[in-house]
Amino acid sequence: MHKAYLRPVDGEAAQRWESRGHFCGAAAEARHRILVDHARRNRAQKHGGRLVRQALDEVAIAAPAPSEHLLALNEALAKLEAKDPVKAQLVKLRSFAGLTEEDAARALGLSRTAVQRPGRYAKAWLFDELRGAEDP
Repeated sequence: MHKAYLRPVDGEAAQRWESRGHFCGAAAEARHRILVDHARRNRAQKHGGRLVRQALDEVAIAAPAPSEHLLALNEALAKLEAKDPVKAQLVKLRSFAGLTEEDAARALGLSRTAVQRPGRYAKAWLFDELRGAEDP
């Protein structure tokens, strides 16, 4: 998480945090971007592109690289953000900042019960979107 913290506070014009929720939201967004950038770099042509590494004992890798899943999640999250920014922010706080439901609710300025149903909806929506992305 240290890279996610340093990015927004580094530099001459350090970020002024309005609240704990504002900081957590910025940290979740920064961590999300760091992970997606890392996944994109790993997929880049100069870093081997889509080449699959083979172990010395020639055992084939059965699962796709985790970076592919992260990029698919990023695309689905962008769609959710266009549809409902609050639900997307809730997912980022829970998934990338590691906040509990209660902490995420506080960060968004909502009650815990006000984020439970949207949280379940967002999780189901993303699951359905990612499952649809896997089907040819």
